[in-house]
Amino acid sequence: MENITIYMEEESGERTPLEVPTDMGMNLMEILKSYEYPIEAICGGMALCATCHIEVLEGEVGERTEAEEEMLDTLFNTEENSRLACQIRPNDSNHQMVIRLLGEDD
Repeated sequence: MENITIYMEEESGERTPLEVPTDMGMNLMEILKSYEYPIEAICGGMALCATCHIEVLEGEVGERTEAEEEMLDTLFNTEENSRLACQIRPNDSNHQMVIRLLGEDD
């Protein structure tokens, strides 16, 4: 599968489908930025700033990296399924995943 669909749960509760390529080597942060979501990506995807903090509401994305765990441990607004979008490389197993943008300060 070259493209999958990931759903972004907006503040209104509406779920916006995002067409996500899996064959370009992009991480989820880069994809969300291309859809113009408010992600600063100050660290350039190095798991150092948490401006791409998301919550995975439905679906699986694998284990957190050590750097991701360390960054999430510094935040006050983490959820059980908190992740950094910069550390997720979309693949076929993420098809129909539902996420919500939390950002650094939410």
